[in-house]
Amino acid sequence: MAADGYAAYGSYSISSAPEPARLEVTVQAVTHGEVSPYLVDVVEPGDQLEIRGSLGGWVVRRPGDPRPALLIGGGSGVAPLMSMVRAAMKPTRLLYSARSLSDALFTADLTTARAADDGRVAVTHVYTRVAPPGWPTPPRRLDAEALARVAWPRDADTVAFVCGPTGFVDTVADLLVDIGHDPVNIRTARFGPTGG
Repeated sequence: MAADGYAAYGSYSISSAPEPARLEVTVQAVTHGEVSPYLVDVVEPGDQLEIRGSLGGWVVRRPGDPRPALLIGGGSGVAPLMSMVRAAMKPTRLLYSARSLSDALFTADLTTARAADDGRVAVTHVYTRVAPPGWPTPPRRLDAEALARVAWPRDADTVAFVCGPTGFVDTVADLLVDIGHDPVNIRTARFGPTGG
């Protein structure tokens, strides 16, 4: 809160693996926003910010859950999924839909996760507007075919986490059900346009 009593709020996702001494929050600057440009361009080390508890409950992959996980993120919806990627001890597949490579978040982290080749994390990208040079598929929206190539078989006991804009999440959840996944095992988190 400012000295004159003014306060502004924003909702952001934790992207770090669970650690007692460190918390990483992902902030994507929104043009003409109020909070995100301040956090990106003005805040400096040592500044104090007030943090409130989580607004959602699904964004946790329980450590004791033995099931493989399918993580599907649209745009900045990949942010809370990165916490699960970074903490993955069980087989995890991430399907990340972004407009272009320049719009994608966590590029270096996901390249490292993909290169690890230890069987814990598999990463697949879908680009909707501009694909990188030499990319094997043209730009397209996430569809049933792309989802079926990445998703665990429908008879497998798995859990899916889907995060992104409302339309994206609704479409992906419906596609998962259409290819045979139990709605009970599909966790969703939606976000819409905000003031940033």
